[in-house]
Amino acid sequence: MPEQRRIGYHWNLRQIMATRNLWKTTELIPLLRSRGINLSNAQVHRLVTSPPERIPARTFAALCDILECGPGDLFEPFVEMRAAATANAPKDPAELGVRPGDPIAKRVRLVRDNTDDTDG
Repeated sequence: MPEQRRIGYHWNLRQIMATRNLWKTTELIPLLRSRGINLSNAQVHRLVTSPPERIPARTFAALCDILECGPGDLFEPFVEMRAAATANAPKDPAELGVRPGDPIAKRVRLVRDNTDDTDG
């Protein structure tokens, strides 16, 4: 089994905008519009200030064109976490104390303690 990895990414739009003397998110709106990308002020603000989970390819391409950069300049993947291909966990459930047919979780019943009552 191959190594398991969790991949994250750095979103460098704000830094690249600063190197191009674009300091306000509103400065990006007309530049995007001139390339056929119509986003609201709020959408552009979110795009600049937080890493997007999804970004349309045309928007990504327009940003690269506006900022005269490549995709790797805006979007920089990195390995967040690595895990071994196999864990050292027991392979047999019985080694963990789990038997077939037995519930793993047990029900808990909470009973009110009558000594806390202030009725009198």
